[in-house]
Amino acid sequence: MLAAKQKDERENMQNEPTQNAGAPDEAEEPALEPRFLEMLICPLTHGPLRFDRKAMELVSAKARLAYPIRSGVPILLESEARELKDGET
Repeated sequence: MLAAKQKDERENMQNEPTQNAGAPDEAEEPALEPRFLEMLICPLTHGPLRFDRKAMELVSAKARLAYPIRSGVPILLESEARELKDGET
């Protein structure tokens, strides 16, 4: 009897729609913890990084690079960073 009840529960779980069944909303970026951001440093200069929320980048003024943040994960690779333009800080 217990095995039949467990089987019914498994079947019910398989038939229920999941809350995250669709693709993630790309416009809504995961939040970054401020304490986490404070611990990150530029891998080239070992200097501080400034969080640019609008561009979703971590900016190193000293290295003149902006590291992207993708799906809430900072990509701290020089090859993935974009160079800052003149006048951009």
